Amino acid sequence: MKRITIVEVAKRAGVSKGTVSAVINARRTVKPSTRDYVLEVMKELHFRPKGVARNLKNGGQDKSIGIIIKDLNYPFYTTIATGVKEYANSKGYAVIVASSENDHECEKTFTHLFSSKDIKGAIIAPIVEGAEIDHLFRLKMINYPFVLLEDVKGIQANVVAIDNSRAIKKAVKYLIDSGHTKIVHFAGPPASSHTHERIEGFRHAFSESTLAFNKDMIVSVGSRHEESYGNTLKFFRQKRRKDYPTAIVCFNDQQALAVMTALRELGIRIPDDISIVGNDDISYAKIYPVPLTTIRAPQIEIGMRAAEILIQNIESPTMLTVERVVLETEFVIRESSKAVKLRR
Repeated sequence: MKRITIVEVAKRAGVSKGTVSAVINARRTVKPSTRDYVLEVMKELHFRPKGVARNLKNGGQDKSIGIIIKDLNYPFYTTIATGVKEYANSKGYAVIVASSENDHECEKTFTHLFSSKDIKGAIIAPIVEGAEIDHLFRLKMINYPFVLLEDVKGIQANVVAIDNSRAIKKAVKYLIDSGHTKIVHFAGPPASSHTHERIEGFRHAFSESTLAFNKDMIVSVGSRHEESYGNTLKFFRQKRRKDYPTAIVCFNDQQALAVMTALRELGIRIPDDISIVGNDDISYAKIYPVPLTTIRAPQIEIGMRAAEILIQNIESPTMLTVERVVLETEFVIRESSKAVKLRR
C-alpha cells in the first residue's frame, strides 16, 4: 500500500505543506477550523507522520516505540515496561521509556514528542483524573498507533488491562468466606476507570452474599502514598474503635503500604485487628512490614500484549480493528489477612 505523504495531505486539504506540518506539530499558528479540517483529511487518507529522523544514513532502519508510564518509582509500571521491552526487542524495536510522574502536561508533552519524531507508536498509562484528552484525540486523528493501559471515556483505542471487577470480587468473597462482615474498600482516583471497575467488583461481591452493601463502604483515599496515608489517618481518627472495619480492600499495593504505615502509627495491628488486601502484587509486596495478601496482575504479560498490538498496528498497511484485551489475575494470600472467629 502506497504511503501517503504530507504533500498529498496538503493538496487534498487545499493548504500549504507548512500548514500541515504546523498541525502535526500542534503549533498554535493554525486557526482551529483549519486544524480540524486538516486532521479530518489526515484521517480520511490514513496518513501517519513520517517523523524527522528518517533521513539517517541507515535509511530509516532504526525502529523504536515509546511507553509513557505514570511513576518510575512504582514497580507495577516498570515491570510492564520490562514486558514491553522484551517483546519489542524480539521484533527488532528499541523502547524509549518516559514517565509522566502523574503530571498531565508532562503526558501531553511526551505524546507530542513521540508522534512528531521517528518513534513509531506509543503505549500509554493515561492520567485521567481531572484531565482533558485532546492529545489522545490528536493521536487518533493523525492515525498515530497507540495502546492504552486503561480505558479512557470518549476514546476508541486499543486497550490492554485486567478484569478489575472480577479481581476485586474474588478478594471480597475470600474475606466474606473468612468471616469478615465489616469490610471497606479504599478507592483510587475518582476519574479512573480502574477505580470504577473495582468499586463495581466490590459491590457485586456483596450482591452474591447475605451481607448488605452500603455506600459508606467505599472510601476515596487516593492512590499516591502521602495522600493515602493522610486520608487513612483521618478515616480512623473519626471513628470509634468498635466501628472499625475488620478488613480493607485497597485500590493498589502502593496505597496498601500507606494504609499499613498509618495503621501502625495508630496502634492497629495487621492482621489481628484489621486484614489488608492489596492489588497488583508488585515485586516488593511480599516484603512489606506484613507480607501483603494481594491480587496478582500479569504485569509482564500486559506489557508484552500491549507491545504486540502496537507493533501489529505499526506494521500493518491498513488500519486494524481496535482491540480490547482483558487479562486474568491471581489471588495471592499472605500474612496481612486472616479469618475472624464467627460469633454464635
